[in-house]
Amino acid sequence: KALVRRFVEEVQCQHNLAALDELFSPDFVDHSGMTNPPSLEGSRQFFSMMFAAFPDMRFVIRQQIAEGDKVLTHKTLHATQLGPFMGTPATGKTVAVDVMDIFTVAGGKITEHWTVGDMLRMMQQLGVVPGP
Repeated sequence: KALVRRFVEEVQCQHNLAALDELFSPDFVDHSGMTNPPSLEGSRQFFSMMFAAFPDMRFVIRQQIAEGDKVLTHKTLHATQLGPFMGTPATGKTVAVDVMDIFTVAGGKITEHWTVGDMLRMMQQLGVVPGP
């Protein structure tokens, strides 16, 4: 849990991409479908894009559960879109979106990642998709 918390705090909240090399295994695999390639380098590219679109991006961890080599983290993304994101020009709007991540940890490094995030809610908050 401490390793995953460091990832959230140092990479996702402080935007420290250099920490990825310390926290992730060189053979890290991202199963989220959001990185291309689904690797450490793909994650670095993904976070670079996210930090450019949402320069104030931060996460608040709501809860963490660990069992065996898996760590589940429920967190809330808070951010303001000040740059292009997924084909949408900057809106200046803020979002608050829940995200669930599952990480595999081995040898003191993060080796795998799965995620579920409420992207529909995010696009509604950005005004790209009409709300309910």
